[in-house]
Amino acid sequence: MNISPGEVKELREQTGVGLMDCKRALTAAEGNIEKARDILRQKGLAMAEKKSGRQAADGLIGSYIHMGKLGVMVEVNCETDFVAKTDDFKEFVKDIAMHIAAADPSYVKREDIPSEVVGKEKEIYASQVTNKPPQVVEKIIAGKLEKFYNDNCLMDQIFVKDPEQKTRIRDLIAEKIAKLGENIILKRFVRFQLGGKTG
Repeated sequence: MNISPGEVKELREQTGVGLMDCKRALTAAEGNIEKARDILRQKGLAMAEKKSGRQAADGLIGSYIHMGKLGVMVEVNCETDFVAKTDDFKEFVKDIAMHIAAADPSYVKREDIPSEVVGKEKEIYASQVTNKPPQVVEKIIAGKLEKFYNDNCLMDQIFVKDPEQKTRIRDLIAEKIAKLGENIILKRFVRFQLGGKTG
């Protein structure tokens, strides 16, 4: 089928992926932009998986301050100084800092959560479920734990600038890895709130 330059341009603007990749994705999706976005996202995730073992020793420390009352610093690593200096990477780091300010995560990824915290959450969920078979209780606990991860882990959170509420931070990173061609690691962050907790 014929894919118009306008469709390719629209997909490129939405995803930031190269023109030829956009055209291939649209052809595979038979012109459906939503499906093409999903194809590109899957490709990005596959590329991110391949690059995840590579060392990322460069990068940037980004910051975001909201009205002098709330501040965030975040370290995002990439492989080279060349990528760290691109506007694309700088904008990405700034977006991550702004997201942290808005979404208030407690951890970077679920593996960072101490086992005693997870254990305590499981106990609380178990105490909320009564008169159910053990396998049902396990499923309920697993569901509630997933929601806990989505609320508290930066990588599992929905990106605050995504109006469709579909893109998690881990997906955003995968897309950037595909676009920039380097491994990207969200290393650490700190969030300061005037008169409140530091996290």
